[in-house]
Amino acid sequence: MASSYSTDLKLELMVTGENSGTWGDKTNTNLNLVQQAIAGYEAVSIAGGAQTTALAMTDATLSNARNAVVEFTGTITGNQIVTIPDGIEKTYYIYNNTTGAFTVQFKTVTGTGPTFTATDKGYKIVYSDGTDVIEVPTTPADGSITSAKLATDAVITAKISAAQVTNEKLTNKSITLNGVTATLGSSVTIAAGTDWQAVKTTTFTAVAGEGYFVNTTGGAFTMTLPATPTIGDEVSFVDYAGTFDTNNLTIGRNSENIQGSAADLTVSVERAANTLVYTDGTQGWLLKVK
Repeated sequence: MASSYSTDLKLELMVTGENSGTWGDKTNTNLNLVQQAIAGYEAVSIAGGAQTTALAMTDATLSNARNAVVEFTGTITGNQIVTIPDGIEKTYYIYNNTTGAFTVQFKTVTGTGPTFTATDKGYKIVYSDGTDVIEVPTTPADGSITSAKLATDAVITAKISAAQVTNEKLTNKSITLNGVTATLGSSVTIAAGTDWQAVKTTTFTAVAGEGYFVNTTGGAFTMTLPATPTIGDEVSFVDYAGTFDTNNLTIGRNSENIQGSAADLTVSVERAANTLVYTDGTQGWLLKVK
């Protein structure tokens, strides 16, 4: 009985009692075909206008459709189709290394297969199920990270702003910051501290979260509180030169109450230092220390 050939890789399937004296050669040929199927590479030129290029899978012979990796090359001037025989079940790594802005499709003779777009000079991992060629997804399930990278100094120069610390949800472990401890799975607001500013010598509008060294040596003036504050907003001030008793600091309420009163606050105590924290529309800004 004569040899037959395997469906997918076309290996010679020898029958007991046949091929006397040539088993070694035929076995080596089969091993070379297997090697081509799992590790073989071949560059196939598909240069030219629109056309179909058929890759072959020949019985017991090294063939370009048997290679694991196939690179398409050449300058194309029309849309290309590259086919493999029907009935083959095999995995391929395809590289579209052509030049020219035209599509390249890789498919079975009578089935379907994926297409490289006119500008896609990249790679595809595909497999044939014997009827069609199917592309294997290579993009992570939650989105693409293609070509993403960190700049050389991205970590060195990065810093965490106060806003990034506030309202962070800690989900991995407990941590203590500024005296506040967050436990596993909890959500907590962590005060990031007061952002102290340069000395102020004239009227200005304060910003929530900032502290001010106020110098009234040149005359009394007003610190206006922030507009549309939210609960927990804080503003701090310090009598920089010890002159509040002679040149008062006026705290402008900016339409909000101070200590429950719809009136500005006059600070006339030498070396006064305090923090106002906003509560609500009724009490407004409250002094932490009187």
